[in-house]
Amino acid sequence: MSDLSADELSILLIEPSPTQRKVIISFFERESVENIDIASSKADALAKLDFYQPDLIVSSLYFDDGTSLELLREIRKDERLQDIPFMLISSETRRAQLEEFKQSGVIAILPKPFTMDNLHTAINATLDLLSEEELNLPHYDVQSLRVLVVDDSPLALKMINRVLSNLGIVHMTNANDGSTAIPILEKETFDLVITDYNMPEVNGAELAEFIRHSPQHSHLPVLMVSSDAGETHLSHVAQSGVDAIVGKPFSTEEVKKLLYKLLDG
Repeated sequence: MSDLSADELSILLIEPSPTQRKVIISFFERESVENIDIASSKADALAKLDFYQPDLIVSSLYFDDGTSLELLREIRKDERLQDIPFMLISSETRRAQLEEFKQSGVIAILPKPFTMDNLHTAINATLDLLSEEELNLPHYDVQSLRVLVVDDSPLALKMINRVLSNLGIVHMTNANDGSTAIPILEKETFDLVITDYNMPEVNGAELAEFIRHSPQHSHLPVLMVSSDAGETHLSHVAQSGVDAIVGKPFSTEEVKKLLYKLLDG
C-alpha cells in the first residue's frame, strides 16, 4: 500500500460546468482530498500547468475549446508533464472513443456519475503509482527478475515500465509488437512476459501461443494486458495460454497481486 495519503495529493480538476465541479469536489473532499485547483478549459489547464505540476490531473471529456484527449496528447508530449497521472471522468461508453485514453496510460476512467467506490479505487491507484514498494517474493530476488514487456503503444509501455519499476523490478526489455518480441525471446532469457493483446502484426494471443508451443519458453508465465473486457474476447485470450489478464487502465496494486500469483503462487 502507498506511503502517501490522500490528503497529501494536489489535484488539477478540469471541468467547464460549475455544477459538476461542485459535485466532483465534494466527492474528493469525502476522500480527504482538499488541495484541488480548478480549470474550466483546455487553455486554462495548460496555463496552470505552465506554473506548477500537480500530483494528478482529473478531467471531463469535453470543453468549449477542445477535448481532454487533445489536452492529454499535449501533456504527453511535454517532458515536464508527461508523467503526471491522468484521470478521465466521462459519461462516454463507446469503446472507440475511450480506446486512445486506455492506450495512453491513464490511471482511471470514471463513469459519470461515479460512486465513492469508483473514486476510492482511483485515488488508491494514483497513490500507489506515486509510491515505491518493492515486491517481497519468497522465491525470487525482485531486482534480478527479467521481464519482457510487449505493447505497440509507447505510452502504455512507459506506464507498465513505471509500475514495474515502482515494485522494484529493474531488468525490463521492451518490444513494440509480438513480431519483435519473438526474436528477443529466442536470444534472451526471461522470468515473465507482459504483453498487450491488440498489436498490428503478431498480437498478444499469438505471442502467448508461440510461448506455450516453444520447448524453451513454455514454462514462462504470461500476463496479458487488454483494453477489451468482453467475455468472448477474454475466453479467446485464455485459450491462447496466458496465465492472467488485467484490463487497461490497470493499477499498481492489481499488477502486484498478479505478480505474486504468477511468480510465487
